[in-house]
Amino acid sequence: MKSVVIERPEVLRVQERERPQPTAGQVRVKVRYASICGSDVHIWHGHNPFARYPRVIGHEFFGVIDAVGEGVDAARLGERVAVDPVVSCGHCYPCSVGRPNVCSALQVIGVHLDGGFSEYALAPSGNAYKLPESIPDRLASLIEPFTIAANITAFLNPTGQDIALVYGAGPMGLTAVQVLKGVYGVKQVIVTDRLPERLAMAQDNGADRVINNSEISLAEQLAGIQPTLIIDAACHPSILPEAIALASPAARIGLLGFSGDTCAITQQSLTSKELSLFTSRLNSRRFPQVIEWINQGHIQPAKLVTHTLPLSQIEQAMTLFEKQPRTCCKVIIEMD
Repeated sequence: MKSVVIERPEVLRVQERERPQPTAGQVRVKVRYASICGSDVHIWHGHNPFARYPRVIGHEFFGVIDAVGEGVDAARLGERVAVDPVVSCGHCYPCSVGRPNVCSALQVIGVHLDGGFSEYALAPSGNAYKLPESIPDRLASLIEPFTIAANITAFLNPTGQDIALVYGAGPMGLTAVQVLKGVYGVKQVIVTDRLPERLAMAQDNGADRVINNSEISLAEQLAGIQPTLIIDAACHPSILPEAIALASPAARIGLLGFSGDTCAITQQSLTSKELSLFTSRLNSRRFPQVIEWINQGHIQPAKLVTHTLPLSQIEQAMTLFEKQPRTCCKVIIEMD
């Protein structure tokens, strides 16, 4: 089988590998479509602190179960499934309180374990979610990125009264916009970015207002509007202090991603407004929720897709995703 392997930082190969065999509790998925995430690019360049090399990358993927391991019902053969990449132990403290995404022994398919940029991939049977026919094959790999937005919004508890501000109109910011508007009915969603093409994408995904903060400060353009809910989907260290300053008293702020750089804030800036600060990593069993949202038409993954390329052009696809943010959002990889 063909697999996309990062042998070491900056070295990407499409290799021929032996088809993996499922062990007890696992299923094997014949992958049909996968999609590129920024973390895949970070692993390629050696910027993901959690990755181990060599690694078959890809944590957003869809396919059909074609083999099962011991203890898995053979009736699952032939199921169309999207795969949750979060693999947890099930018995540590985080798992016991419903937070398997920060399991003490966390492994992520495509980061710690071989992933879905391959003709075949393995996953725990419980991580392979059967899909309704209403979700087309080509869009099914996009369930995973929407689970990230589902996870942070579950903490933030948006309402129809909120004025939301989203930093960053990249794929993660756009999924958050769709969820805030389509699922929670937030009154106003404002998106800020420095690329006009990205801001146009934000409008197409449901943003009520977009602000280009490349030359005029965001505070000046908001003109006294105080957001009651803020999502940082850009994760530059300068954003959180600004978000705290702009936020309404009693607002909620969510961090959707991570940066290793230092960020300076004061306790007073938080407590004086009694702000709530939430962090989010991956997703905590949000696949069924997102599948239902898509099935009901609350979110529209197709709005994110700008390019589809075959597996044989993976390096071109990764470069396109990384280098062309003005014209590229989500890139779908089709198995040759």
